[in-house]
Amino acid sequence: VQLQASGGGLVQAGGSLRLSCVGSGRTFSNTAGGWFRQAPGKEREFVAAISWSGGTTYYADSVKGRFTISRDNAKNTVYLQMNSLKPEDTAVYYCAAAAMLRSWVLPTEYDYWGQGTLVTVSS
Repeated sequence: VQLQASGGGLVQAGGSLRLSCVGSGRTFSNTAGGWFRQAPGKEREFVAAISWSGGTTYYADSVKGRFTISRDNAKNTVYLQMNSLKPEDTAVYYCAAAAMLRSWVLPTEYDYWGQGTLVTVSS
């Protein structure tokens, strides 16, 4: 499975962006999907995850109520809709996929990673 993330950019605080992660490979629709982010000088942190069917989602407390993860398996794509963005959301956002998850939030549980897309939120 190969992943390609896109949709980042510069936005003002309070604005919105939608990130996309397109997967290649026949097994993509059988993987759980996740989004992580890494700000300068900080460790990579969990943002959101979704089961292979889309029936289960999980969010970090810092984004709950503002971000929505979804997927369209017919398009091999996982989305992250980000609303009410804050300057502290500024980071490189990475999408990831996992064949089997024991923990939503641990980066080590994910088998495949995209290249990252930069989100900058200005105050």
